[in-house]
Amino acid sequence: MDQSPPTRYQRYQSWRRIVEPGFWIAQCLVSAVANSITVNMDVRRAHLAFTTWQPVVWEASSAITALALVPALVWFTRRYPLHLDTWRRMLPMHLLGSMAWSILHVAGMVAIRKLAYASQGDHYDFGVWWWEFGYEYLKDVRSYAAAVLIIEGYRFLLRRLQGEASLLGSPDEGQPVEPVDRPERFLIRKLGREFLIPANDIEWLQASGNYVNLRVRGHDYPLRSTLGGIEAKLDPTRFVRVHRSYMVNLDCIASIEPLDTGDARVHMQDGAKLPCSRTYRGELRQRVGVEG
Repeated sequence: MDQSPPTRYQRYQSWRRIVEPGFWIAQCLVSAVANSITVNMDVRRAHLAFTTWQPVVWEASSAITALALVPALVWFTRRYPLHLDTWRRMLPMHLLGSMAWSILHVAGMVAIRKLAYASQGDHYDFGVWWWEFGYEYLKDVRSYAAAVLIIEGYRFLLRRLQGEASLLGSPDEGQPVEPVDRPERFLIRKLGREFLIPANDIEWLQASGNYVNLRVRGHDYPLRSTLGGIEAKLDPTRFVRVHRSYMVNLDCIASIEPLDTGDARVHMQDGAKLPCSRTYRGELRQRVGVEG
């Protein structure tokens, strides 16, 4: 089997669990420290009756709550991704999302402030809720938009580094060089280059949110589609569904392992182990010519 050297994207995978949370932690920490310093400077200039710890609590409570909300925002942007071809349709959902973000952000930071003030024998008064929330939302909607842009921009860079697949569409002029409904090849864009891969070189496919990852010679190429949508475009004599999230190339199966639950595990020639649910197990056995 051809063992190509790991790509930059593959080498980066071992760092992702450190880099991704590390970025948000560092960003919130820097924001809290910088804002605490500037607010304390403004307090001193205006001769306001606040002690040094109070602005620190204000900014730290805001940063801590925002950091706690990042995982929810990551999930939300996967569910409602903002792309050039979807932003108009997704914008209403993100307007609602920004309001939910602001409500949770305000509730969290006020709770932390009340606890911090109480620990000092003091009382924190947020003020008139509807007025103060309007003020906070004007700030939060900008923070929400910036966070979404960072998340989507990061995913865009990852797809470019990883490589992204697309279907060959109809040309602007003339007839397509191959059937559009069942393409023989897929277009791959990677690091500013474009190349074609035969559809039959796809070893297996996995649904991943709004994308389907195409596994080709040890590399994954995300294709913006549903698994059902791409299934209709692949050769049914060669590709078979084995799970609601997986589809395999029959020529790339090494073995099928039955499980006590009635499901199965599909061992692929590249070493991958894919789930096969009971719903699809019978058809798979028939297609590979296994009795029972």
